[in-house]
Amino acid sequence: MRKVIQHIYSVVFLFCIVFSVHAGSSLKDTLDIQEVVVTATKTRVNKNNTPLSISVITRQEIERSSESALLPVLSQRVPGLFVTQRGITGFGVSTGSAGTVNIRGVGSGNKVLMLFDGQPQWAGIYGHSLPDTYVASDVDKVEVIRGPGSLLYGSNAMGGVVNIITRSQHEEGVSAHARAMYGSYNTQKYMINNGVRSGKFNSFISLNHDRTDGHRDNSKFNITNGFVKIGYDISSHYSVVGDISAAYYDLRNPGKDTDPLLDGWMHIWRGIASVGVENKYQKYSGAIKAFYSWGNHKINDGHEADEAAKDYLFRSTDFNYGVQAYESFFIIPNNQFTLGVDYKNWGGNAWNAFFSGERKDIIADKSVHELAGYAIMQQEFWNQFTLNAGVRYEHNSTYGSEWVPQAGFTWRPFGGNSIKASFSKGFRSPNMRELYITFGPGNKANADLNPEGMLNYEVSIGQYFWNNRIHAEVTAFYIDGKNMIQVDPQSGQLENVGKFYNKGIELDADIQVLRNLRFSTNYSFLHTNKEIVAAPKHKWFLEGLYTWKNLSITLNMQSIFGLYVSNLMKSEDYTLLNGRIAYKIGNKKQNITLFVKGENLTNTKYTINEGYPMPGAIAMGGFDFKF
Repeated sequence: MRKVIQHIYSVVFLFCIVFSVHAGSSLKDTLDIQEVVVTATKTRVNKNNTPLSISVITRQEIERSSESALLPVLSQRVPGLFVTQRGITGFGVSTGSAGTVNIRGVGSGNKVLMLFDGQPQWAGIYGHSLPDTYVASDVDKVEVIRGPGSLLYGSNAMGGVVNIITRSQHEEGVSAHARAMYGSYNTQKYMINNGVRSGKFNSFISLNHDRTDGHRDNSKFNITNGFVKIGYDISSHYSVVGDISAAYYDLRNPGKDTDPLLDGWMHIWRGIASVGVENKYQKYSGAIKAFYSWGNHKINDGHEADEAAKDYLFRSTDFNYGVQAYESFFIIPNNQFTLGVDYKNWGGNAWNAFFSGERKDIIADKSVHELAGYAIMQQEFWNQFTLNAGVRYEHNSTYGSEWVPQAGFTWRPFGGNSIKASFSKGFRSPNMRELYITFGPGNKANADLNPEGMLNYEVSIGQYFWNNRIHAEVTAFYIDGKNMIQVDPQSGQLENVGKFYNKGIELDADIQVLRNLRFSTNYSFLHTNKEIVAAPKHKWFLEGLYTWKNLSITLNMQSIFGLYVSNLMKSEDYTLLNGRIAYKIGNKKQNITLFVKGENLTNTKYTINEGYPMPGAIAMGGFDFKF
């Protein structure tokens, strides 16, 4: 198989060279060298002016994938980031669930912070994110900080930050988009959305529904997501925006293939709402935002064939709310100074209940709050050198106070080049599940856990070539950490495992060979002194996109080597080949696109979550209708 992979890569490379010879020099610049990001400072800044490693996934890339879930797109396109999966669609919750996001080997639990428009989103009592609620159709773009984001976002941003920036209607008028897909294992995916902009008012509404029979017995999954976002420009300086999203999912847990389960099912409600007021003047800008998320879980853990069925369910409700306020000042030339304050409160209740509804056991009834303030300074010198520095002070009601420093610089010695270096601290307080809730003998809670911490050092070099038609960036990093929380293989109890270090290299590159031919690739190498689940040693992605008139063809390949799938340290190597062909009928604003796509075209056998083998070759087909 590895020889086959090498031959395919060689063919793609030669194909690229042949076409590039005929590309000529008349092709205009096609890569955006002034890409703007907000996640690094909470205000709009040029990506090349921040010392942090940031990956940006655009709306166009998300749409070309035809994915309904967002995380698989990120797992392919962000170097150093890996997402666990267990089936054709759906991640689930509780035992056997997937959707863990790892960045540079740091991520299990809630070490990578998921944001909706800069506001934290996770299940209050469990601490983890909710991967099935991240719907691709609601996303304008995604900004990923590959490394600590604790300066701006606090404890759960220890390993990195994924900021999901939701869609708004930007153009005057009305637009709509509908999609339907059908494929293997009776998998069905439906989506419809609508955007409106009329003067100072704008809105975006979407509805999604996914369902599948699953590739294993008792692995059905279905979910319905709704999202509404409304904005209003009060004046040229002030605007208000609010949104609400809700999801209901019904899923089955088939158990491990070696120990299948019966009656393993989950009924989950999740929701999040937010409102904010933003101001923008010539010399200062900022916002105040409030958010609230909630969940209601009803779970039957199931039983093995030779066991009696349980007479009770696991029940829980959780909440997570807070307020953020920040303001950036532009007082002296080439200087930006930001002050901010955050308040967060999260918690919930967990209990076992008989099927009649009567409570059997009270498991947890807890809440935690945090209050933090931070300051960041950015100063530019001679239009070539930018210095960034900041500090955060955070107080946790359980663990006391923490100082979080961060510093770095970017140097642009000549056109199209950038050199970055940074130092940042990340930390994470144990969540309530780790402290108080035991899920079976292999995941025992431990109320004596200490917070995790790490120092991250990195340097990167980026360069544009060939009239900006090629961009490449290479990053080297070193992580020095302590108190990583993992399950002790012998006792099954969660423990702080002492010091750890991770180091590695990440490469990201794009090449516009012709006006209608583009290649993108990323590679990451990770070395750890402790074996870590869901953190591959080698991760390589290569994609080619060819367009001709209304036809587009996408072919990509992802290779994973040295992936540990369990605490027993079973290693997995695999390569996946995926493709998509689409044909568009109509004009730019009103059109219908017919497409077919295939995943794992070589029918590779592989596992990401222990005991949950992934499906073989998958075929899907459908249409996109824009009007």
